[in-house]
Amino acid sequence: MKSKLINPAEVTADVCAIECFHPRTVARVQEALADDAERLAAGAELFKMLGNPKRLLILRALREAELCVCDLAHLLGLSVAATSQQLRILRAQGWLRMRSVGKMVYYRWHEAPPLPNLDAALRVLGA
Repeated sequence: MKSKLINPAEVTADVCAIECFHPRTVARVQEALADDAERLAAGAELFKMLGNPKRLLILRALREAELCVCDLAHLLGLSVAATSQQLRILRAQGWLRMRSVGKMVYYRWHEAPPLPNLDAALRVLGA
């Protein structure tokens, strides 16, 4: 492919000064990434889930004690419905366990969460 020269005055620090394409390099990288597409999508979902401060607060709180939904709602300053939605997301990802006692629903930290190093990450954050 023919390179197109760009006026140096138009170049910013974060772009190439010429437009080009390296087909062999791109093909090699595409091949390497092909097997990772599913894992990368799952990783993105995980980081999206952990990117919510309320969910991190729930995880941190449930490391301390098993709590009912009402306790968590009070702790978070959210409605019971909003808290339940966050708990559903965390439970679906395998982070929490739930148990019912009569009309009460309690949540606890899963003994073997999907990301064991979260405990270490929370300690680094001072949580």
